[in-house]
Amino acid sequence: MKKALLYLIAGTAISFLLNHFILGSQGWKLDLFYGFSFGLAWGIAYFLDDVKFSLPQKLGISFLGMGLLLLIGLLLFDLQLAVPSVIKFSMVFVAYYLIASFKSSKSLRN
Repeated sequence: MKKALLYLIAGTAISFLLNHFILGSQGWKLDLFYGFSFGLAWGIAYFLDDVKFSLPQKLGISFLGMGLLLLIGLLLFDLQLAVPSVIKFSMVFVAYYLIASFKSSKSLRN
């Protein structure tokens, strides 16, 4: 759990810094929100990368993460700005497991 929180914080910080200073800013609040979606996806994917979670549990928890992002995005911004955070979350979440699939253990934890 501690490492998953570390990935959430590091992913948020790195993504925010890249978006805000290198790729072109859309405002610091929106950049931070999109950075949080990246960090949240990486943290949840790492947390769920364990044999104790079944595939339906992983799917359900990832949907809860997407719902949380959509709710936060709707409260802070509008639907047009909230939806890209869900897309970023999904891409990072799938990329984590795609990268893990190339390892013989099918996990990035080991």
